Amino acid sequence: MEKSTTTPKGRLILVAYRLPFKIKKEGDTINLFQNSGGLVSAVLSLAQGRESTNIQFHSKIQWVGYTDNTREELEGQELENENFKAHPVFIPDDLNNDYYEGFCNDLLWPLCHYFPSLAKFEDRYWEAYKEANMLFFEKLCDTIQPDDTIWIHDYQLMLLPDLIRQRFPNNKIGYFFHIPFPSFEIFRLLPRRWREALVDGLLGADVVGFHTNDYVESFLKAVRMILGYGNKMHYVHLNNRIVKIDSFPISIDYAKFHEAFDDPEVTQIRADARNSLKEKIIFSVDRLDYSKGLLHRLHGYERFLETCPDWHAKVSFVMVVVPSRDTIEQYQQMKSEIDQTVGRINAMYGRIDWQPIIYQYRSMPFEELVGMYTVSDVALITPVRDGMNLVCKEYVASRKDLRGVLILSEMAGAAAELGEACIINPTDNLEIATAIRNALEMPVEEQAKRIKAMQNRLSAYDVFTWTNDFFTQMTMMEQEQNKLRQNFITQQDMKEISNSFNGASNRIFFFDYDGTLVSIMREPSDAVISDEMKELVNELAKSNTVVVISGRDKAFLENVLGNLPVHVVAEHGALVKTRESGQWHLNESYEDGWKENIRSILDLYVQRCPGAFVEEKETSLAWHFRTADDQLYAQRRAQELTWQLKSFIQPEMHLQIIEGNMVIEVKKTAFNKGTAARMFLDKGDYDFIMAMGDDTTDEDMFEALPETAYTIKVGDALSVARKHIRNQMEVIDLLKSIRDGQTIAR
Repeated sequence: MEKSTTTPKGRLILVAYRLPFKIKKEGDTINLFQNSGGLVSAVLSLAQGRESTNIQFHSKIQWVGYTDNTREELEGQELENENFKAHPVFIPDDLNNDYYEGFCNDLLWPLCHYFPSLAKFEDRYWEAYKEANMLFFEKLCDTIQPDDTIWIHDYQLMLLPDLIRQRFPNNKIGYFFHIPFPSFEIFRLLPRRWREALVDGLLGADVVGFHTNDYVESFLKAVRMILGYGNKMHYVHLNNRIVKIDSFPISIDYAKFHEAFDDPEVTQIRADARNSLKEKIIFSVDRLDYSKGLLHRLHGYERFLETCPDWHAKVSFVMVVVPSRDTIEQYQQMKSEIDQTVGRINAMYGRIDWQPIIYQYRSMPFEELVGMYTVSDVALITPVRDGMNLVCKEYVASRKDLRGVLILSEMAGAAAELGEACIINPTDNLEIATAIRNALEMPVEEQAKRIKAMQNRLSAYDVFTWTNDFFTQMTMMEQEQNKLRQNFITQQDMKEISNSFNGASNRIFFFDYDGTLVSIMREPSDAVISDEMKELVNELAKSNTVVVISGRDKAFLENVLGNLPVHVVAEHGALVKTRESGQWHLNESYEDGWKENIRSILDLYVQRCPGAFVEEKETSLAWHFRTADDQLYAQRRAQELTWQLKSFIQPEMHLQIIEGNMVIEVKKTAFNKGTAARMFLDKGDYDFIMAMGDDTTDEDMFEALPETAYTIKVGDALSVARKHIRNQMEVIDLLKSIRDGQTIAR
């Protein structure tokens, strides 16, 4: 079957802190030396239209990024090769120091990697971060064209999506966060105005991607707690659009590492290493950083040597540390500690003919790296926090011989994908030591079984699949945005509705109660239907089917609706009273016995939020905060309550959290306003269907109705409804128009 290809209308503009190549000027000649990192490889697949990707953009990839070249050096130069066209951002050295080294690496990096004690909160850093993001934005203003897609990368540019959205509201914007997103308790250490701006900035994108679902959940909690936006199935609903938050575990060029096994240079390096080293080889490679757990790794290996003397002189640990930020005092101190620890271990356990640790502080070319991957019996990867960690994936991919054992920290994002590795806690020296011994003694059949399972997964979701996945979500988001629109009813729409109504013989109306038939009231008990509205509903119900579908309890609805000739649905579909029977019937899918544990949580938040109260209905529990003394405080408590309920409620409980208008309700998942509406439709052959509602719970009703139905959202919130009206007063005008049309029709 031929592979389908999606060709977006415009170009791809990729924005990252750095350009994809080094720029060197010799005389009047400009030379570009392209990098070979994971992101560059992924984007190359788009630039070259490879078979491995089904997304192809027009023209070369436009890459916006920082360069340390001066503006004068590059003035008038065309900075492009066969794949990329570069748009350099020039940042003055003093500004870049406070922006990149300061806010990015001395604040965001340690916070996101759970080292808050190392974070430096400096006002000048924040000002520099804002100014640098604005420099990127100004460059983009000169670059973006209609139909271009903008793909922004990493924590250095968190303010950029919203800046672009404000200026270019119709362009597609994607954002990917390459490091861990921390728990809310860590993220809230940022000053309020900073964290609000950062989260708001990211929500300027259409799709925000993270490596793992844990990071997604952390970000969604930050969105709720900081800005008050909830989510449904990882869609955050803003006032006029939605944002998809999802996990896209970045990967590697699997084929490149897998096929490199047979490269002659790699083969020679592998042979040389095997001849010069001992019987078994443990290998690790990481850049110098406190997040990589380098000292924990050494202490775990030391514990192995201490507890397994029979392995002395039979194993060598080759530990390569790649230089990084070694001009920074803290990193210099870390390197000094590593040097001293390696020296101490080698002095304590080494012999004339055996060095327990072979330690090198340098970078490794690709062939040498793969040579060491493929000769080592064990890869020891122990970060204390890592967004993904691609070293472990490279190691697994390179093992074409189906040999080797991966020991991997549970704190690496990759641990969620590589479950066949020996997963360890990097702070547990004994666990590391035990894992090393087990790995060295693992039968080759077991090694092959584990490696093969991981290779199957990595080959199926390589870096090119990652790219496809992200842009597929971008395309789907465009479709979702089109479904959720704010088309307010026009005179032409009213004419169409009137004609359809007059030409129909069997009509049905579905009305929400609060916010639709009556205005929202601060005291829920005050929401009593007016005489005018009651008369309108009564007139419609004389010759049409009218159903009032509400989240209210049956006693309240009985009282306010009185003797109106309508069908009534209470508690979001749990209880139904038909016009003919006049009796209430409980939904047969309802299961009792769940309220006690939920009530205790809701009661706790009543105590925490003066003025809030719990309403117990027959089939649900609702926490109301419309009457709370302090609404800002109540909103925060509501966010906390919702998050706690989501953490507490397990799938097997079959419970649903409904976030209504200043109310949080918990009910069974078996029924909703949509299932209630379908029940009535299935009993009659209706040729005119209209539904009106203002709340998030009414979306289930709108979605359940056929495309021919007139679905109307009251208010300007995003909705799947076909049309909007601005407020509850316009409901009266609309119903009068329909009533008058009915009179004319007669």
